[in-house]
Amino acid sequence: MGGVLQNLTYYLSEHPSIVGFRWSHSQSWGSTWSFLFSSIAIYLIASLFLHLVLLLFNRRRPIPMGPIPAVHSLAMALVSAAVFLGILLATAAEIRDTRWFWRRSKTPLQWLLCFPLGTRPTGRVFFWSYVFYLSRFLQLFRTFFWIFRRRKLTFYRLFHHPILLCMSFLWLEFSQSFQVVAILCTTLVYSVVYGYRFWVAVGLPSSCFPIIVNCQILLLGCNLVCHLGVLLLHFSKGGCNGIGAWVFNSVLNGALLLLFLNFYVKMHMKRKTRKKPVEDDSSTHSNSGRGETWKDQ
Repeated sequence: MGGVLQNLTYYLSEHPSIVGFRWSHSQSWGSTWSFLFSSIAIYLIASLFLHLVLLLFNRRRPIPMGPIPAVHSLAMALVSAAVFLGILLATAAEIRDTRWFWRRSKTPLQWLLCFPLGTRPTGRVFFWSYVFYLSRFLQLFRTFFWIFRRRKLTFYRLFHHPILLCMSFLWLEFSQSFQVVAILCTTLVYSVVYGYRFWVAVGLPSSCFPIIVNCQILLLGCNLVCHLGVLLLHFSKGGCNGIGAWVFNSVLNGALLLLFLNFYVKMHMKRKTRKKPVEDDSSTHSNSGRGETWKDQ
């Protein structure tokens, strides 16, 4: 057992390619601004085009996708779990090695939220931040699954994933503070969410409790608290690295929160209207609506 843990620690935090990682426009795939903007543009055009094509052909039934959504959910759950474990071990190793000399002026919690000024995107933590950034491209396929299922393509659904992709790019480009806690929280939640989606996709019973939406609310609340912590540390501890990108990131998070609340309220109102017509069948309508809605968030 000890040998397994040692091998796991080595391959997740001590491997030379992880320790020597450097975010570079010439060496890291997808690391340029042009790549980011072109990827988002292609995603938006493809999503709108596919949506319009299905509308023109007036296809109302969902398009069969077989096991693809289940495989995608399983892949996202495994990648998220790997990134969570990897960045957790990487963070412990970076603190141990005092790469950013946090012991001189910061506690571990302060270091997690506020990188010292002059921090460069190199080393273990930024390697896993880069893997997390790449996983965002895999996450984009959720929108196409949504379209193939003939669900309504809302503004929130269309721009949710590109906003997250843009934020993860800023973390790397500007060595932005706060990203360690954000990645830990996000990947932990994603492991649960996508694991549950895989569970439901393979035909196992869904939960009567809205797991996915509550996980999203928990994640947004955690991000809000962490953003406030960064702000306090920036003014009380002499500044945090990448604060300009953090301000822009906060604006994107605020926009995402407003979009989600609007989406959540509309969905909640729709569920209420579904319960009204037949009083005796309210539980049946509630369960079917919940299973259909929550698993596709």
